Amino acid sequence: MTDRNSIIGKVDWPLLLMFFALVLIGWLSIYSAGMSEDHHAIYDITQFCGKQMIWIGISLAVGFVILLLDAKFFDAFAFWIYAVVVFLLVVVLVYGKATKGATSWIDFGGGVKLQPSEFAKLGAALALASLLGRQDADLKQRKTRIAAYCIIMVPAALVLLQHDAGSALVFASFIFVLYREGMPGAGAVMLLAVVAVTIFVLTLLWSTKVMCIVIGSLFVLTLAYFLLNKKKGLWTMVAVFVFFFAFVFAVDYAFYDILEAHQRTRIEVILGLNDDIKDAGYNLHQSRIAIGSGGVLGKGFLQGTQTKYDFVPEQHTDFIFCTIGEEAGFKGSLVVILLYVGLLIRIIRMAERQKLAFSRIYGYAIAGIIFVHVAINIGMTIGLVPVIGIPLPFLSYGGSSLLAFTIMLAIFVKQDANRLKIL
Repeated sequence: MTDRNSIIGKVDWPLLLMFFALVLIGWLSIYSAGMSEDHHAIYDITQFCGKQMIWIGISLAVGFVILLLDAKFFDAFAFWIYAVVVFLLVVVLVYGKATKGATSWIDFGGGVKLQPSEFAKLGAALALASLLGRQDADLKQRKTRIAAYCIIMVPAALVLLQHDAGSALVFASFIFVLYREGMPGAGAVMLLAVVAVTIFVLTLLWSTKVMCIVIGSLFVLTLAYFLLNKKKGLWTMVAVFVFFFAFVFAVDYAFYDILEAHQRTRIEVILGLNDDIKDAGYNLHQSRIAIGSGGVLGKGFLQGTQTKYDFVPEQHTDFIFCTIGEEAGFKGSLVVILLYVGLLIRIIRMAERQKLAFSRIYGYAIAGIIFVHVAINIGMTIGLVPVIGIPLPFLSYGGSSLLAFTIMLAIFVKQDANRLKIL
């Protein structure tokens, strides 16, 4: 255990203040989205705002306890924590409760439920930091890379089996960690991911036949360039284009033979191929109306008609940003986004000043997780990405999400406070 007074003076208060601001904004937004004449008390524990207040209290208490623990605890028990969350993911597959198509919850009764996938990201971040933080760890070695891939892919696969594609996608954020730690080809993987997304979108917009013609034309031009200039890497270039051709056909197969009908419709709505606003496109349509109706200054606190009268589904969870956009307008939305940007910049700056590799890697891991959550959630509400259902960190209603993100930050704050003790 650590002396309480010494901890209070060493914690990074700018980071904590941004955390408190986001939690407060989230709590008030949840209250505004659910407030009615019958339930107007912000402390009403039968309503979402009251329940969230309880989870805020629990999260802050757990976070404070973490600050009192020895900083070495998290590195020493990282793989034990990882093993526990993986075990819980398996338990969910066997005994989990299905909610909105995803079997992601363990129901303890009495309205208390736990979503292990939220804590799986924390477990993976700790295990990856512990693995790569060892003195003999080298991402240039195949065994280290394979171990890192396994740490990431095992929980991601288990979450995907729960039909929770949104949470599974978040595990891709660990590529930022691998890139920062110098894994060969990590930059190429990120570039390839961007190209793959581009090909995916263009294939759906233009059709498989047109994409084959476009890629074939580019291949001929590139091949001519290599031959005329006697460039090296000809076969690598050929392999890349073979991959592109194969990916086009894979997109066609996955879209029409693997994805469910409602999932296809959601993607088609985003790409403008389907104008459905009564079924799969309803959420997005109402979300855009709510945010757009807020204008520059917003309608005012508790004055949001779109969210208050349930025109926007899940306005207290996945679509909480709509409440902010409608009531606080562009200025309020900008404040929230700037808080997230400031939080991420602060985490990265703190990560770079760490003296232990474990602390630095862990900092980058949670920065990546938060960034992907924020980018996808806000992009989802304004129509830039498909509606896949992941919470907005610290703002969305949900005990599992708030507790998991609070623990993530508390562990990092503890690691940072401990850095002055390291020679």
